[in-house]
Amino acid sequence: MKFCSFSHRDVVRFGLVLPDDSIVDLPQAAESLLGAEKSLFDTPDLKSWLSQGAVAIESARKILKILEGGAKIDAGAVYGKDEVRLLSPIPNPGKIIAIGLNYRDHAEEQNVPLPKNPLIFAKFPSSLIGPDDEIRLPEISQKVDPEAELCVVMLNGGKGFSRESAREAIAGYTIGNDVSARDLQFSDRQWVRGKSCDTFAPCGPFLVTEDELEDPHQLDIELRLNGNLQQSSNTRNLIFDCYTLVSFISQTITLETGDLIFTGTPDGVGVFRDPPVFLKSGDVVEVKIEKIGTLRNPVS
Repeated sequence: MKFCSFSHRDVVRFGLVLPDDSIVDLPQAAESLLGAEKSLFDTPDLKSWLSQGAVAIESARKILKILEGGAKIDAGAVYGKDEVRLLSPIPNPGKIIAIGLNYRDHAEEQNVPLPKNPLIFAKFPSSLIGPDDEIRLPEISQKVDPEAELCVVMLNGGKGFSRESAREAIAGYTIGNDVSARDLQFSDRQWVRGKSCDTFAPCGPFLVTEDELEDPHQLDIELRLNGNLQQSSNTRNLIFDCYTLVSFISQTITLETGDLIFTGTPDGVGVFRDPPVFLKSGDVVEVKIEKIGTLRNPVS
């Protein structure tokens, strides 16, 4: 299944994406289709709804099955994709945790050894933006670089997940762009400021459950800058897979529903190109991941 957060007439809602790309407002659909179970959808946003755990996902699956069976709902509960503004699937994450140097091809382009453990850093939630929102270049940086990433979205909160239980704790996956001010990143000798500038965490357009993907570790991933292919790889090249990352992080950090984990970027980033390629006003960045969609953001 594909979930999304969206706004319609300035009201933020959350919904289910149907095969024809229309969007069903889940709380409205539950009102007419689920009877007593509609109370599961009495929540203000997608993160709050997911905090109910697997029962939330299963209730949406029930709605989808009813709709596929031909049931009709109020036309006001269904929107065309052009009628809404898509937001980051989780507009209000408590944490954005990111992983550095997590693709074999990215390590090779830097000529550095593979890390023995995941390299963790943070991106502040204030850097989050959604599809088609502008990446704004800060005046103090001249070396801003986009990075295509698969993002984990947490379903269950907790600490000390095993690799096996980590898989069940994941709500699904979305697309992220780990925008990085390389001059700030390298001059600071740590990464938080250079990667947490306002608008430096584009995310979306959809949260996709694992059954829809079949295997999150077999997905083509690419980044295009102004239509030109800049990064192209596959998530099979991850050094530490998504379940391992969740388990590793949770040994010391309590994870919560809606937390985002940016899992790392493949080779082809601008800073290691010859000559280097950095973002400029007027550019358009598109990150595409197989079976999830395309995250597009203009640059200003």
